[in-house]
Amino acid sequence: MNYLAHAFLSFGHPEITVGNLISDYVKGKKQFDFSPGIQLGIRLHRAIDTFTDQHPATLEAKKIFHPYYRLYSGAFIDVVYDHFLASDKKEFTDESLKKFTEQTFVSVDPFSGDFPEKFAGMYPYMKSQNWLYNYQFRWGLEKSFGGLVRRAAYITESETAFQLFEENYADLQDFYNAFMPDVKSFAEEKLKELLSGAR
Repeated sequence: MNYLAHAFLSFGHPEITVGNLISDYVKGKKQFDFSPGIQLGIRLHRAIDTFTDQHPATLEAKKIFHPYYRLYSGAFIDVVYDHFLASDKKEFTDESLKKFTEQTFVSVDPFSGDFPEKFAGMYPYMKSQNWLYNYQFRWGLEKSFGGLVRRAAYITESETAFQLFEENYADLQDFYNAFMPDVKSFAEEKLKELLSGAR
């Protein structure tokens, strides 16, 4: 769900970015239907997800949402992390965030024919509404929470999630601050490993 983070952690490689963005829509051996570069992006995405789920900051952050959303608490944290990344002045100014998100769309557009069906149906809205840029705004995050609920099977509302986000904003910011340097370092090393193995 955290599309900005997965684009950011692709480090400017177009096919890696594509794989990183579509991975949640690619099940099992379907990954082998894609080009080698996109396959590496899918593998990087899955490694990042595993790292994220096991990180102590994520485990603590999920406790805020878990009593109300159970299995979906991690998905809400993914969106929360994108909010703080979009707002992170160590990584982006407003102008550089806008430029990064626009460049992300430019770099993945040529691969639109490779998108899985569900991602292909969603992508025009992601691009036209620039979800990646608008995660920085509370209204953008609130809309993303609503979108998560629409795609989920077992939850019916996101108002509680947004209230929890507001009430625990400072703690969630701290969890993000503890998490982001670690996942960035992990993703850099994992990408080097994947690229060297592909040569």
